[in-house]
Amino acid sequence: MKRFVFSALLLAASAAAFAQTTTAVEKDPIKKIEVTGTAELEVVPDELYFTISLKEYFKDEKNQKDKVALETLEKQLIEAVKSAGLPKENLSVSGVTGYREWTGKKKPQHFLAGKQFQLKLSNANNINDLMSKVDDRGVEYVNMSRVEHSKKEEFRRQVKVNALKAAKEKAGYLLESIGEKLGEVLEIHEVEEGNVYPMYKQAQYNVRMMAADAAPESEGLEYQKIKYSYRMNATFRIK
Repeated sequence: MKRFVFSALLLAASAAAFAQTTTAVEKDPIKKIEVTGTAELEVVPDELYFTISLKEYFKDEKNQKDKVALETLEKQLIEAVKSAGLPKENLSVSGVTGYREWTGKKKPQHFLAGKQFQLKLSNANNINDLMSKVDDRGVEYVNMSRVEHSKKEEFRRQVKVNALKAAKEKAGYLLESIGEKLGEVLEIHEVEEGNVYPMYKQAQYNVRMMAADAAPESEGLEYQKIKYSYRMNATFRIK
């Protein structure tokens, strides 16, 4: 009987403590404000990546004689990169292709090889001078495949910081408009929107025209800036 009474008293005390805690929370809830801050940054790319495709060909296409080997074309490209003062690592192999040459109704008798390279440049206009040193008949195409910036990580960090500052500023002036004051931050959530890369007006252009400077330098080389955009969700206490 005594044990039962003791247990009942303990249960009653726990219930009373829980009721007091609940009442205290209801009387003094945490006042907070949730906001979203955004920030953007546009920069001009300083790393331009070109895809260059070389292919073997016949000097006498009609009779399929005197084939210009892929090794010869590759050597020309490597020498062109070297003479331009570019680091060796700026040029790398990105793919290898091959096909048989068909002539009319005859079965293909000759195999022509091809190879694709990736070339990193800091200036798009440099591609004209560089490709003029490579046999244009052996160049299948040249594409500006992508762009980057050497300080992209630094820019990303800065944009995220700016987005968080924007969230705090927004919370501050919203509370000020209703006579409240901003307290400390309670939660921060990163919402990454990523990067917006340029859309090229002309991604592929004629190599023979480039080598002969038949078109203005700006033609086929125009691109937009890279945009870094981020959002930060933040929750602040209201004093």
